[in-house]
Order: sequence, then structure tokens, then C-alpha cells
Amino acid sequence: MKNLQKKTERAIRRKRRTRLKIRGTSERPRLSVFRSNKHIYVQIVDDSKGITLATASTRGKNLAKSFKKKGSGGNIDAAKQVGADIAKKAKDAGIERVVFDRGSYLFHGRVKALADAAREGGLVF
Repeated sequence: MKNLQKKTERAIRRKRRTRLKIRGTSERPRLSVFRSNKHIYVQIVDDSKGITLATASTRGKNLAKSFKKKGSGGNIDAAKQVGADIAKKAKDAGIERVVFDRGSYLFHGRVKALADAAREGGLVF
């Protein structure tokens, strides 16, 4: 239990450290990533107004059917599909430029796959 507390405290510290440097505006909203063991979630947030502009996840209506098998939403293929989906939704909302917020996660694996797919979909960051 004690190790888990220390682990989450370190993750919160890392998240705060990255969040201090990153701020989403109306011109360049923040593309925020959250990953769990089973799923990956991403949202585009305008911090100046405090609103979420677009969201996508492996649990969303578009992609949930692709990942019916339990736990299959937590892999690199799923992250690529979520990245492409958020890029499409951002284009529909008129958003082209964003600031990437990886949270407390390393830019590696699923987070990197999501970012690469979003770039291929037309988002600039």
C-alpha cells in the first residue's frame, strides 16, 4: 500500500510539472492524454475558457465496437485509432493547431502512437 501511494504521488508530481509548462488557449488548445491498462482517452481542452472542445477514446461510440474483446483497447493499435479519431473531430471543430499534453506519461509506446496518428490526421503540434 505504501509503495502505491508513493507511485501515485510521483505521477501527480510529474503531471503538475508538465502542466506548469503547458497551457491551452483558444488559438492552440491542449490535447490531453490519459491512459489506463484497458483504455486510452484523449480530449482537446481550452484552458482559458475551461471547456472541452472534442473527445475520443476506445470506449467512445465510434471505436468501442472495434474493441469488444476485454482489454483490447489498451494497445498501440487502439491508440492509433483514437489519434486518428481525435484529429478528425478536431478538423470538424475547426481546430488545426494544438499543444500536446502527455500528462505524467513518457512520450513512448501508446502515447507516441496516439500523437503520431493525430499528426498524420492533420493536427499540428
